[in-house]
Amino acid sequence: MTRPNRLTELDVHLTAADAEAALRADARAGLTADPKELPPKYFYDARGSELFEEITELPEYYPTRTERALLEESVAAIAEASGADTVVELGSGSSAKTRLLLDAFRAAGTLRRYVPQDVSEAALRGALDALAVEYPDLALHGVVGDFTKDLTALPTGGRRMIAFLGGTIGNLRPAERTAFLAHVRSVLEPGEQLLLGTGLVIDEPTLLAAYDDTAGVTAEFNRNVLHVLNRELRADFLPEAFSHVAAWDAEHEWIEMRLRAEKDMRVWVEELDLAVDFAEGEEMRTEISAKFRPAGVREMLAEAGFDLGRWWADEDRRFALSLATAV
Repeated sequence: MTRPNRLTELDVHLTAADAEAALRADARAGLTADPKELPPKYFYDARGSELFEEITELPEYYPTRTERALLEESVAAIAEASGADTVVELGSGSSAKTRLLLDAFRAAGTLRRYVPQDVSEAALRGALDALAVEYPDLALHGVVGDFTKDLTALPTGGRRMIAFLGGTIGNLRPAERTAFLAHVRSVLEPGEQLLLGTGLVIDEPTLLAAYDDTAGVTAEFNRNVLHVLNRELRADFLPEAFSHVAAWDAEHEWIEMRLRAEKDMRVWVEELDLAVDFAEGEEMRTEISAKFRPAGVREMLAEAGFDLGRWWADEDRRFALSLATAV
C-alpha cells in the first residue's frame, strides 16, 4: 500500500471573497470601457473548463497537443540543463503537464519539492491529493493566489525553476507581460530559472482556425463568460444574442476573441447596479492570444532581467519552450 505524502502544505492568499471582489471590479471596468472588454480568466468556471478541455481535442486547436509533444521530447534536456530541486508551476490547474517535468527532474536526481500555484483552492487541493499518492517522497507546497501579484507568497529556499506553460503569457497585454515578468524576476534569486511556453507566429489561416472551430465549441466557450456574469453578478445577458468573432491583429501579432452584439440591447447587472448598452454590431473583446517570434521572446526576457540559455521548438515551429536564468 502506498503511504500518503506527509510533506504537503497549502497556503491560501486568494479567498472566495477576494475573487468575488475582483470579478466585480473587472466587470465594472470592462463593461464601462470604450471599447468594452472582459478578462479571459472568467471563461473558466466548471462549464468553461469542460469546454476548454473539448477545445484541446479539436483537430483545429494545435497549441495544447503541440506543447505536450514538445515537452515529451525535450523534458529530459530541460531537467539536465536546469538542475533545479524545486519546480514551481504557475496556473497549475490539475498539474497534468507538469507530471512530465516532475518525472524528468526526479529521474535526473535533483527534484525535492513541487510548488503548484492556482487561483482555485478546490482545484489545487484535488491536485495535491493526487500528487501526494503518486509522489509520496516529494514535498508539496500549494499556493492559492493570482500569479500576476501573489508570487511573493511562493516558498523560498533551494534552487527553483518557475514553469509558466500553455502559452498563457500571450493572454497578457504588452504592459501586463512586462509587469508580470518583472514580478517573476523579483521573487527569484540570481541563477534561478523560468521555463516559459510561448505560441509562435505562424500562418494566419491556421491561427484563425484554432480559435474559430467549425464545430462551434470555441464560440460556446467565448459566450460562457456571459453565463458567468449572469450567475455571479445577476446580469441578464442573452448569450445567444452575441456571436463569436476571432480576428488576427497583424500589427500586434495576436488573435483577438470578441463577442458581437447581434441587435441593440440594454443589459442590467444587478450586483453592480449598472445598465450597459450594446449597439447592433458592437464588439466586446474577451481575450487576446499573442504569438511570438524568437527574437521577441529573447528581448522580452532580457528586459525583465533573464538570460535565455536554452530554447526548444517543435519541427513546425508553432510552439516554443524557453529556459531562462535570472541574472
